[in-house]
Amino acid sequence: MPTPARPACRDSGLPPALLLLGPTASGKTACALALAHALPVEIVSVDSALVYRDMDIGTAKPSAAELASCPHHLIDIVSPEHVYSAARFRADAVRLMGEITARGRIPLLAGGTMLYFKALRDGLSDLPPADADLRRAIDEDAAVRGWSALHAELATLDPAAAARLEPTDAQRIQRALEIVRVTGRPLADSYARREDDTLPCRLLPIALAPSDRGVLHARIAQRFDAMLAAGLVDELRALRAKYRLEPGMPSMRCVGYRQAWEFLDGQIDRDTLRFKGIAATRQLAKRQLTWQRQFRETWPELVELDCMRADLPGAVRDAAQRLLDH
Repeated sequence: MPTPARPACRDSGLPPALLLLGPTASGKTACALALAHALPVEIVSVDSALVYRDMDIGTAKPSAAELASCPHHLIDIVSPEHVYSAARFRADAVRLMGEITARGRIPLLAGGTMLYFKALRDGLSDLPPADADLRRAIDEDAAVRGWSALHAELATLDPAAAARLEPTDAQRIQRALEIVRVTGRPLADSYARREDDTLPCRLLPIALAPSDRGVLHARIAQRFDAMLAAGLVDELRALRAKYRLEPGMPSMRCVGYRQAWEFLDGQIDRDTLRFKGIAATRQLAKRQLTWQRQFRETWPELVELDCMRADLPGAVRDAAQRLLDH
């Protein structure tokens, strides 16, 4: 069940923060930069891939000129070897919103990682931080016994959690086992215990959504082809030479990099790389739009705009100004 929207009365008197969310290839970067030209904003990236250094092509990272055109935050802040979580994002975003408003400017949180937007709006459950040693032990166990066996183990420890997961869903099985082993409690108990969800700003959300999924899919294909032409495979080859990476790391599970890894390991050919990369990006967009539909149902303040419209940057500017003036 979607989490209820934050009551408006809790936001009264707070300075504003603009939010710009949308699926991949919906035009968020151009719209964010248009807002930066019209309003005194600083952009806070809400993207779980842009946090990684040296991952530029496959993440569609803004260019050096775009980054220099206005202040940007939460881009290039961690090594691809490391984990960046929703909890860390929320802490960073809350801190940055306070710092930006103290400078007399407006935070603009823009991106497509919907879990991060939800964590920001609703707060976080009282979950333990990632335990690298325990995760490594679970991975080693899975390599020997298989994820189906670990799913069965989870079913004995937390039947409700296991019932929601497929036996092949390695990432979520790993996290569920980690939480249960660390806390000794079922996941439902941990999710029910909430950390402080106080925000320094009132959130003014604008969402981009396509009126024609076919056009969005065409954009996705064009963008992935552009990434391949720009050297996505060579970028990953350089990353593997520079860092101690493994295919199961969160950075390497990013769309595009996961398929390029298979290509470099000789598991697929280039045509299959392209096909799988485009298909995975389309699935990502579908998940993002599902999140947005849930936001639309629970977030009365949310303004949704058709990302196919020719005047989109101007429409986003107008919507932002209306929200700020309200």
